[in-house]
Amino acid sequence: MATEVYLVRHGETMFNQLDKVQGWCDSPLTIKGIDDLKSTAQALSQVHFDNMYSSDLKRAIDTVHLMKDANQVSEIGKIKKLPEFREVFFGSFEGDDIATTWEQVSEATGIGPEDDVTKIINQVGIYEFREATKKADPRHLAENKRELDERMERAVSVLGELTKNEQRVLIVSHGDFIKTLAIKYWNQSDGLHDIVFPNNGSVTRGILHDNGRFEIVDYNVNAEDM
Repeated sequence: MATEVYLVRHGETMFNQLDKVQGWCDSPLTIKGIDDLKSTAQALSQVHFDNMYSSDLKRAIDTVHLMKDANQVSEIGKIKKLPEFREVFFGSFEGDDIATTWEQVSEATGIGPEDDVTKIINQVGIYEFREATKKADPRHLAENKRELDERMERAVSVLGELTKNEQRVLIVSHGDFIKTLAIKYWNQSDGLHDIVFPNNGSVTRGILHDNGRFEIVDYNVNAEDM
């Protein structure tokens, strides 16, 4: 049985608002973030889910509970938290200023100082960008392409085991992780260049097939378009 997967990006957080790098580090949802999520929750309130899951980071957990509480047609028990669906890990850059971080990563690619992440990725490609992030990280802890690719595949595998008897599920994850899933599993991505970053509270829909194959079929859909 194939499983329809609704991937929701968490709401806006304090670090999003302050333009700080936010991967495995966490910060609380803002008032705007909560208000925006209410629109997403309302748009999904009549969609039946067999289960809901979440990344194990608090901003995602808070988001999934908003989805759960607003849903009128699903009976969801305890939320299972999945660390495999955490945000991309940025190592020593966690909590730093975003523009300064991208300048350092850009220098590591050899293209010189550039603080626009989209321009960097479109010049060197997403894979080289991941390698440069690890290279620029003083402790070399940031996830590179291989590490992130292995985690994405593990995430899909874990979800496949959990949802064998579930037709439709919702899982709250994170912007860069969802975007990287789309680069890998969405047929409208060429797998090399950047694609638009998903909005806070947006929904990306995937299909997890019986044979374990995963594909993205809708990307970055906002509440008003559902």
